Amino acid sequence: MRLKLVSLLIILSGLSACSTTEKPTKNSDNFSNSANALKNQANSALSIYQLAQNRQGADKIQLLYSARDAAVNEQSWSLLEKVCGELELTPSVDQIQNRLYIAFAQKQQNKNAQALVILQSLDGQLKQPEHFAWHQFLTASVYASQDFAKRAAPYFFAASESATKNNIDIAQLNQNLWDNLKKLSSYTLERFNRGSVIQQGWVNLALYHQVYAGSAVELDQAINNWLRRYPGHPAKVVLSKQDELVNDLTPVIIERLVVLLPQSGANERLGDALKAGVLAALDQQSINETIFIDENSDVNEITAKIAQIKPDFVVGPLLKANIDKLANAQVLIDIPTMHLNTFDGDRLSLQHYFFALNPEHEVQQALEHFLAQGYQKPMLLAPNNANGQRLVDYFNLQWQRYSETKPQIGFYNSNQDMPDTITSLLEVDKSKERIKTVKTLFKQEVENETRSRSDIDAIYILGDAIETRLIKPYLDVNVSTFADRIPLYASSKSHSSQIDRTDKGDLDGLYFTELPWMLKSQIKQHNLRQQYETLWPEHADISQRLFAMAYDAVTILHDIKQLSLSPGNQFNGLSGKLSVNTSGHIERTLDWAQYTNRRIKAVQLKTQRPVPLFMQSASDLYITE
Repeated sequence: MRLKLVSLLIILSGLSACSTTEKPTKNSDNFSNSANALKNQANSALSIYQLAQNRQGADKIQLLYSARDAAVNEQSWSLLEKVCGELELTPSVDQIQNRLYIAFAQKQQNKNAQALVILQSLDGQLKQPEHFAWHQFLTASVYASQDFAKRAAPYFFAASESATKNNIDIAQLNQNLWDNLKKLSSYTLERFNRGSVIQQGWVNLALYHQVYAGSAVELDQAINNWLRRYPGHPAKVVLSKQDELVNDLTPVIIERLVVLLPQSGANERLGDALKAGVLAALDQQSINETIFIDENSDVNEITAKIAQIKPDFVVGPLLKANIDKLANAQVLIDIPTMHLNTFDGDRLSLQHYFFALNPEHEVQQALEHFLAQGYQKPMLLAPNNANGQRLVDYFNLQWQRYSETKPQIGFYNSNQDMPDTITSLLEVDKSKERIKTVKTLFKQEVENETRSRSDIDAIYILGDAIETRLIKPYLDVNVSTFADRIPLYASSKSHSSQIDRTDKGDLDGLYFTELPWMLKSQIKQHNLRQQYETLWPEHADISQRLFAMAYDAVTILHDIKQLSLSPGNQFNGLSGKLSVNTSGHIERTLDWAQYTNRRIKAVQLKTQRPVPLFMQSASDLYITE
């Protein structure tokens, strides 16, 4: 937190340096002394601001400047915005600089839409190089804070070029630009490899780090060539730690591996499935020694074993309670570790990673597909339990970032109330009531057919395999024949290889996300799949998925550093396309499949990064992600 505050102070001190207020007169010097005396009576940004309310002229302006600086010190962003709003009413103040302050304060409060409006309003007014450089830096920072690395890049490049050309010092600019470039794919970087020498220098340096990520010698040679080609380039600042960068990109060498799995207790069966995946992956790895330890053992016993073995890497534990237990004891704090679950606390080490079959990954993937298709009103059906509530809440929270419409939500408590939930959501019950009313008006028989609501354009089922097989027929009979067929989607929970052996018919047309390992046609390791089915023909679905996860967890260790330093890169695994985000969590992109004519076939569905609401009006700034 202290480091973050210091960085902010450095950044904003640079912004203050570009002020162009008029030189004070003799009288204003007297006001200045008076203002300083008043300021010394105050001990907070708010108190300084309140003092300014009782003063006039240059005296008031100086107190407002002091309140502004104090608000930055205290990270009082709402007060900073208020102070700058008052300074904005004073003609003698540098209005461009002041509005940049306001945009910064709004960005810090996650008021990204308002910040972007201010920054766009300044286009065409940025006559001073300092103003232009800071404007471009802040615009890039807004986009980067929303993980839109591609959209942020042109503004970072412009800020870097202006700062270099005009000798403007913007703290954090070079590092933030570099961190942003590391999130881009090589394809995207190639598209930016044009324009000024400054821009091309940044892009080529990022490309070298991707192309030669697996070879320290070749990377070192490429960087030396880059230094000769781009003398004086601002990226030399980030190369001051060149030896560290080369070391970070060196593939992990593992001689001794420890695997922590549940080998006793209620979760022993899950541990067996994971162990099978680990052993299968070890057949393809050059790891000399692997030691399995029961993660349910006493923490002191685990600590002693770890100290004796001195592993190069640890895989596990699986259970959150055991991850917390070892984290509190700091057993693994100095050891590279791939935990097999998520972690809610602070990441203890940059060498710690977290890999879980997180259903939120699938919800995010489905949401991105819905938005890419232009769906406005999806309907979600989920069990009324903790997991169902959590996933619906996640979908809602993410959906609100990108759309002004609200999804339709339906929870069912049991199999028995599914029909009522569906007919109510689709408003079929209201249609039946209208038909009943019309029938009472006529003695003769009235031909009728129920109609469902027509604004629902996609239905997403978050139930398990049994629930999905009950829900699908209800949807088929309750959607009006006059309406277009509503596309149906589900998560991997809806798919069961065991149930599918005898029953696929009721799911015809349903799209779902799934691990490649569970879709046999998508697996390149055919021999591995055949061996698995020979050894464990009756394995449950959860065991198969855990096998795939454990296999990937071991296989990915060799490349984990490169992936963590280049979030745009992906590893093609049995459990999906894997990438590592900035918090060390592995994110998955699964395959799409569809039930068609009692068979399952892989399909390609359009999915792309959606544009947040606050950016959708900025069409002139639009760059496809």
